Amino acid sequence: MDASEAKDFFLDRFAGFERKLEGRANAGNDANAGNEWTRETRRAAAARFGALGFPTTRDEEWKYTSVEPIVKTAFAAGDGAAEDAGDRMADFISGAPAENLFVFVNGRFSQRLSHSEKLPAGTIAGSLAAAMTDHRTEVEPHWARYADYREHGFVALNTALMEDGAFLFVPAGAVVEAPIHFLFLSTAPDEAIVSHPRALIVLEPNSRATVVESYAGFAKQVYFTNAVTEIVLGDGAALDHYKAQLESARAFHVATANAQMGRDAELISYSVALGGALTRNDVNVALDGEGGDCTLNGLYATAGRQHVDNHTRIDHLKPRSTSRELYKGVMGGKSRGVFNGKIYVHPAAEKTDARQTNRNLLLSEEAWIDTKPQLEIYNNDVKCSHGSTIGQLDEEALFYLRARGIGLRDAIGLLIRGFATDVTMRMKCEPVMSWIAGRLEEKLDSISIDEGKR
Repeated sequence: MDASEAKDFFLDRFAGFERKLEGRANAGNDANAGNEWTRETRRAAAARFGALGFPTTRDEEWKYTSVEPIVKTAFAAGDGAAEDAGDRMADFISGAPAENLFVFVNGRFSQRLSHSEKLPAGTIAGSLAAAMTDHRTEVEPHWARYADYREHGFVALNTALMEDGAFLFVPAGAVVEAPIHFLFLSTAPDEAIVSHPRALIVLEPNSRATVVESYAGFAKQVYFTNAVTEIVLGDGAALDHYKAQLESARAFHVATANAQMGRDAELISYSVALGGALTRNDVNVALDGEGGDCTLNGLYATAGRQHVDNHTRIDHLKPRSTSRELYKGVMGGKSRGVFNGKIYVHPAAEKTDARQTNRNLLLSEEAWIDTKPQLEIYNNDVKCSHGSTIGQLDEEALFYLRARGIGLRDAIGLLIRGFATDVTMRMKCEPVMSWIAGRLEEKLDSISIDEGKR
């Protein structure tokens, strides 16, 4: 397919999706049947996607990332929930937090594969589609309010076509002790499929929670995950948010996450991208309350011909807010990475304290990184800095290790792990840190290293 045909394909999918929802609504036998209140927004999003289409490398924000592989792939509907995938998902959750596990297969909630321990009174966790009907008063004020479908084609596509996803609501003052794990599992054994999962996380004032979003698929399967996450933190709320992208090596993963933060709210975010043939992560944070505190930590490791693009934007809207950002990349083979991060200080945001860092380690002569850290400041009473580094392994450090009897490959491995685990060691939740560190170890072992010139 070309771009025009691909756009028509998804618009036809939306037309069929609307007819299906209307039929189910008339029959009253589907969780989506009670979601009539989303119809106008969905239609507006579909129309906007029709106007925007797919981004191209002529768009500044997509200058280094071509979505042509997505456009050219013929995707099937992926209507089957493939419940049998549960028999094969043990590899993904081995060692992962499982006290509160909510599983979504091809974008749809699986009650059979999910379970949770006791949650604080008033806490709601599970299917977003069901919550849209059963807990409309908690969902409606926030759904499609922060991730802007008017400017971003993939967000518009998700808003129009999402059928289900994850929902978490934590009432004021409540503390969720055990991590809540949303696992989005894709399975496409026979033909390429596409899913549009969405997550909405709402923490009311002075509440606390830890949330894990993981995306995984089976080896060599081709599929496309187009995900959107919206996070709302009330005044004084605190969220530790972990995202683990463990997609199939032939998968496409495009994700947008938007966080809206109130006064004295705290967000600590960790994004780890290890899988996928083509990955694009957009993370946008609005510090819309005085005293807000945001930390973004990211790690991407690529091999072969993988392509991973991280775009971040932190908006300091109110006074005395703080942000810290550290993204690190390890790239081998002929892979390519992109980091484009912006800190935007608005005129009213005096006393802003912001720091952004991007560091990259290239393990072969053909690996490549495009990095663009940015500051845009409209207030003089601030303290802001940004920086980026690109380099190879330290020859002196490598010589030091080898001089002490450590073999070349082991010495290289030690240096790579020392560079990458700087991010994982910052993780506050021990079970999550151990699980992701194990996945990272497997990935680093698979990265090919150009040793010919050593």
